[in-house]
Amino acid sequence: MPQNTPLIEVTGLRKSYSGRTVVDGVSFSVEEGEIFGILGPNGAGKTTTVECVSGLRVPDSGTVRVAGLDPVADHEQTSRLLGAQLQESELQPKILVREALELYASFYPNPADWRPLAERLGLNDKLTTRFAKLSGGQKQRLSIALALIGNPRVVVLDELTTGLDPRARRATWKLIEDVRRQGVTVLLVTHFMEEAQRLCDRIAVIDKGRVAALDSPSGLIGRSAGSTVISFTPSRPLDPADLAALPEVATVEHRGEQLTITGTDVTVNAVVTLLAQHRITAHQLRVTDATLDDAFLDLTEERESTATDTAGKAA
Repeated sequence: MPQNTPLIEVTGLRKSYSGRTVVDGVSFSVEEGEIFGILGPNGAGKTTTVECVSGLRVPDSGTVRVAGLDPVADHEQTSRLLGAQLQESELQPKILVREALELYASFYPNPADWRPLAERLGLNDKLTTRFAKLSGGQKQRLSIALALIGNPRVVVLDELTTGLDPRARRATWKLIEDVRRQGVTVLLVTHFMEEAQRLCDRIAVIDKGRVAALDSPSGLIGRSAGSTVISFTPSRPLDPADLAALPEVATVEHRGEQLTITGTDVTVNAVVTLLAQHRITAHQLRVTDATLDDAFLDLTEERESTATDTAGKAA
């Protein structure tokens, strides 16, 4: 990952609506040439954050800089180097796909050729279709093309592949990887953990308007309560005290007859030894690494637990 001067710098960003704080002191920086992800539950403040980065919202306090520019005060200059695909992008209903691509290309001094973009995003057979007649997934693909058509230095993608089928989603991931190889910096908001784990160099987890964690995908996974997940159905029940005493065990969960244990490689060896000692057979045994999904749940549940405990003490 490139180690250059940050292209995007967000410091102490705050934004409220009708007295309700949506973004509460968010800070992060994005290096030039990296794919930086933002994860968070619905309503966590992700979209408001990237709208402030794009100059579409005015922060209540804090600062946002894109290549040293203020996206609000220097909006015209910022718009020349930043492309954006946002959740609620809409065009004039009767505009044809070809017309939209040609129109957006005319906004920039050195636009990308929209034809290869249309082909890569599966829009060639929809060039004479009106925007209102496109499916949700087709509108999403057009929105991505329009975000990239100005040859931006940085592109903001909010819920990049929502509405796309698995094949189109993977094709879009490949496109974004190609775009990054061309030197474009990507700020990606997503709720697809596989997408974030595959594409992102670093990820900020935003929860309740604050940054709960900021690290590489592997770094976030390493913070998970257990880096290894062991699941099986024992031929007969195990003593809960024996399970609790397993070394480096993080959690033990029963789902019907199935047992799921999170821990480390040391825990795996201990489970195997325990089963052998008690002559218990492990049916449908699976040992897997923890995922970004596990880390995300741990981080957001931890904040939920902390908030509940703090509220309880205050009461």
